[in-house]
Amino acid sequence: MKKLFLAIFAVMTCVVVTAKNTVKVSFNGSTATITIDDNLKDFVTCTSGTLSHVVLVQAETVADSNPGEITYELSGNSDNGGFELKGSYKCTVKLAGLTLTNTEGAAINIDNGKRIELNAGNGTTNTLADGTNGNWKACVYAKGHFELKGKGTLNVTGNTAHAISCKEYMQLKNLTLNITGAVKDGLHCQQYFWMQSGTVNISGAKANGIKVELDGKTPTEIYPEHENGDDDEDTGNCYLDDGKLTISNCDGNDIWTDGQLIVNGGTHSYDASKVSQNNATGITTLRNDVTPGEAVIYDLNGRRVDMLDGRKGVFIIRKDNEIRKVIVK
Repeated sequence: MKKLFLAIFAVMTCVVVTAKNTVKVSFNGSTATITIDDNLKDFVTCTSGTLSHVVLVQAETVADSNPGEITYELSGNSDNGGFELKGSYKCTVKLAGLTLTNTEGAAINIDNGKRIELNAGNGTTNTLADGTNGNWKACVYAKGHFELKGKGTLNVTGNTAHAISCKEYMQLKNLTLNITGAVKDGLHCQQYFWMQSGTVNISGAKANGIKVELDGKTPTEIYPEHENGDDDEDTGNCYLDDGKLTISNCDGNDIWTDGQLIVNGGTHSYDASKVSQNNATGITTLRNDVTPGEAVIYDLNGRRVDMLDGRKGVFIIRKDNEIRKVIVK
């Protein structure tokens, strides 16, 4: 019985190890080696052969099955290559020591409207650049919302437009991100930008260091916690919760928002006179867990204020469904 149990356990262990849900892309000059896990053969297709301009297509479903989230691991070096991924499922793109310049387009282009995690592997240094005078949106672009993570380093230069851009909201955690130049914005997104932790250095943007736009025409309610990734929030806000942010030598604003700059913590170095908040007094609805009947006070950055004694300025007071603005002189 013991031998039978060990045999079954060995088979189960083998299955777990081989079903890694990983596609590896190793760049080497003008070529790239694509390794697709066996369980993904029916789900991921490489349409670029061995060329360094890699194009992968992820199928939606095959025979009513789905392998779950796939990780695309990129490594190696190429001064004339790129990575393009097409699909409609959330995924992780892991940078495992990658130096990549695409003279003909974006270094990384994710044509996918779902959640995309871009993860710089622990202890790795990754450097991305694109070509000049093109019509692509950014050196690194995602059609959906972007989660920039990892305990490695990512260096990005945008030689045509933005350095990093996405069409929905952008979150940043743990990552060390160095944006060394951009023809347009350093970081560009819609809905909201949320820096949870990490180190971000942005310099040399010809437009703005960080730009956050509304996706629609009318701002939605504010979701201060962002616990589950608030797809429905469209405030144009820039949230700085923790980490170290440094912005310098930008021709436009250091931070430009359709909404507000909301600073809850962290260490920041940027020119306060180069912060544009186009909805600085636009707090109309605040979502927060408060006791019914309790009056809650916020400043115009959305931060909760315990008491008004000695404070001057404009404050927002919420009690149940009633919200009013108070000016203290």
